[in-house]
Amino acid sequence: MELYYNSFSNFLTGRAMELLMIPGMSSVLFFLLAFSLFFFSTARTRRNSSYGLGSLPPGPPALPLVGNIFQIGLNPHRSLAVFSKTYGPIMSLKLGRSTAVVISSPEAAKEALKTHDPALSARTFNDPVRAFDHHTHSVVWMPASDHWRFLRKILAKHMFSPKTLDGIQSIRMRKVEELVSLVNTYCERGEAIDMARAYFVTSFNIISNALFSVDLATFNSNSSSFKFYETVVHIMEISGKANAGDYFRFLRFLDLQGIRKEATLCMEKLFRVFQEFIDDRVAKRLSQTEASTTTDILDSLLDITQQNQEEFTMKDMKHLLFDMFVAGTDTNASTMEWVMTELLRNPEKMVRAQSEIRQVIGEDGVLGESDIPKLSYLQAIVKETLRLHPPLPIIPRKSESDVQILGFLVPRNTQVLVNLWAMGQDSSVWENPMKFEPERFLSREIDVRGKDFELIPFGSGRKMCPGISMALTTMHMVLASLLYSYDWKLQNGVIPGDMDMSELSGLTLHKAKPLYGVPIKKPTVSV
Repeated sequence: MELYYNSFSNFLTGRAMELLMIPGMSSVLFFLLAFSLFFFSTARTRRNSSYGLGSLPPGPPALPLVGNIFQIGLNPHRSLAVFSKTYGPIMSLKLGRSTAVVISSPEAAKEALKTHDPALSARTFNDPVRAFDHHTHSVVWMPASDHWRFLRKILAKHMFSPKTLDGIQSIRMRKVEELVSLVNTYCERGEAIDMARAYFVTSFNIISNALFSVDLATFNSNSSSFKFYETVVHIMEISGKANAGDYFRFLRFLDLQGIRKEATLCMEKLFRVFQEFIDDRVAKRLSQTEASTTTDILDSLLDITQQNQEEFTMKDMKHLLFDMFVAGTDTNASTMEWVMTELLRNPEKMVRAQSEIRQVIGEDGVLGESDIPKLSYLQAIVKETLRLHPPLPIIPRKSESDVQILGFLVPRNTQVLVNLWAMGQDSSVWENPMKFEPERFLSREIDVRGKDFELIPFGSGRKMCPGISMALTTMHMVLASLLYSYDWKLQNGVIPGDMDMSELSGLTLHKAKPLYGVPIKKPTVSV
């Protein structure tokens, strides 16, 4: 009984406070709480399943109707990790009227994402994803089906195949060079640069050039393309907001927070831009008398549409383009911001990485993607950052049938949340898990491509991220280029040990306060 009262004592914290800020939500929540209190003395939350196939995993006591919502807080990956220490690597919670099973160990993750991958290949999603029926057209969110497999084949063949990645290598190199040039401008001025924004614009323009052969993001806020960039950033922000309709489906149609309306407006702007590119390209293709020399992905998608008009429509194309921009930009930017944060916080690690890069490349050499395999410590730095700061700290799945994981029942239509952040902090898996120690990966062979379940930042199974190779190549090249060309320090004399490491949970896991780094021209070696 005391645990129930503790839940109420924490009512005005975490997500409850967010929900109470919504116009009209206070009365709804207080009604739910009053209703819960009415049943409080007579009802107890059952943990045994009525399916007859076993019992749900253990978990914290839940209030009637509202469940465990108010215990999750603003950083669910952390609060769920704390619960897992009490209730084990697989536990269950009630989030409003929905049941959620949380997985927090490599063993349980392997059973969920490998053994039961077919049954757990669907995803749960929040209300903004429903804008423009994105959940029914998105390769990220739709269930595994024949149409989904067709879209995945398009990604594998035309966007992320070795041939395509080799074909856009010059684009990646050019955009990295532009980033280094921008950093040099800040270096000459002695100014600090917003690291996350710099990485975001670079990643964004790599994708926009691969798709459309143009830059769609800029560091100049007065540029017309900046509006497109801002729209993508905004939809990422609102997609990570706590939403009452996700917890209580009967409230979903009201859109009390206006989040779905915001998402619809953002997607409408983006789809309008996509349509302009499509119309312009179609017109050029029709007017050309000779074979097109365009080598970007848009031409390939238009060819597929002409050949498979029923299976791949213009609507499918625009939703696919949307997925490319959203999934391929913010995650990379947040990871690279955390990389530089950890290196500035641990300067001896930065010195070691710079020494490795400059030894492999030489003092006046030219860095290329072929050099990355030689930079083992640099690769270890990226892995260690992904362990401590996974860009998507929780992977959402949904059970399409009853399954058993570690002997517990996961009923059909249950949310399955794989807590990657908790797995990265597990002391039974990692020695000194709270410390930034890239060295651990020099003596421990662990891949991040979904086979070693101790570290699966890109997911695993049929729904894992298809752009792993492109993401890793870009991150390694950006990091190596910036460490090779510059030394770095914190602005305004901030001491590394005093850095603010607080997090901001949303669609991705960002630093709460953006990192500003001051580039310093690397010292020349006298002969």
